[in-house]
Amino acid sequence: MNLRHFRLDEFDCQHTGKNEMKPEFLEKLDDLREACEMPFIITSGYRAPEHPIEARKTVAGTHAQGIACDISARNGVERGRIVKHAIELGFTGIGVAKTFVHVDIRKGPLVVWDYS
Repeated sequence: MNLRHFRLDEFDCQHTGKNEMKPEFLEKLDDLREACEMPFIITSGYRAPEHPIEARKTVAGTHAQGIACDISARNGVERGRIVKHAIELGFTGIGVAKTFVHVDIRKGPLVVWDYS
C-alpha cells in the first residue's frame, strides 16, 4: 500500500502499539487528506480490543475494526472542510467534536453526530 500523506505507524493503538487498519480505509483517508489540502494529525487510529475505550464496549467499535480515525481540527473552518469532503468521498460515519473530527466507513447510510 502506497500512502501519499501518512505513515502506517501514525495509526498504531496508543495502548498496545498494535495496528490492524484496513487498507481500503487508509486509501480513502489519503484521498480525504488530498481533497482537504491541509495536513492531518491523527489523534486516534486503531484501538485494540484491550484498549480501555474499546474494552468498555459490548461490540467492537469502528476504531477496533480498523475502519476509523480521529483527525485533529483546530477550528470550525478545518472541521467544516473535513466534514464536507468526507461526505463527498463517501465516508459513512462522521463525528464532530471541538478539537477533532471522527471519520469511518461503517456499513449502512451516512450517520453524523456531535460530541457535545
